[in-house]
Amino acid sequence: MEVILLERIEKLGQIGDVVKVKNGYARNYLLPLKKALRSTKENLAVFEAQKAQIEALNLKRKEEAEQVAKKIEGLNVVMVRQAAETGVLYGSVTIRDIREAVKDCGYTIERRQVMLDQPIKELGKYDVRIGLHAEVSAMINLNIARSEEEAAANA
Repeated sequence: MEVILLERIEKLGQIGDVVKVKNGYARNYLLPLKKALRSTKENLAVFEAQKAQIEALNLKRKEEAEQVAKKIEGLNVVMVRQAAETGVLYGSVTIRDIREAVKDCGYTIERRQVMLDQPIKELGKYDVRIGLHAEVSAMINLNIARSEEEAAANA
């Protein structure tokens, strides 16, 4: 299916690009979240008429995301978890856990903004990327330890 992108999408394209994507990706993600329009003559005309507004809105969102990124950059988040003597966690730290920990620090982010390839399964310090906008991201420092004292010692 060909779609017209209404915002920049990482690894896909820029605003206004006509790209070919799989049907499920378009129907289940891009179209419902208003990130793209089906590529038809009518939609191309609508996009061209609203292109300036869409780009201005994108610029405004980017500026807001940059302000939040300045505040959240380098945030130290401590998570206390139970682990074996070898340092392997009983369970794992997921995107949802990281979101809740950042929320406890006073910042509200969505699950889809946490860029984590796979769950964390060991104690230690990790850098986690938070995607605040398609062009703006911030890194937070995640410290997973058995206790607050151990976390302070690791820091």
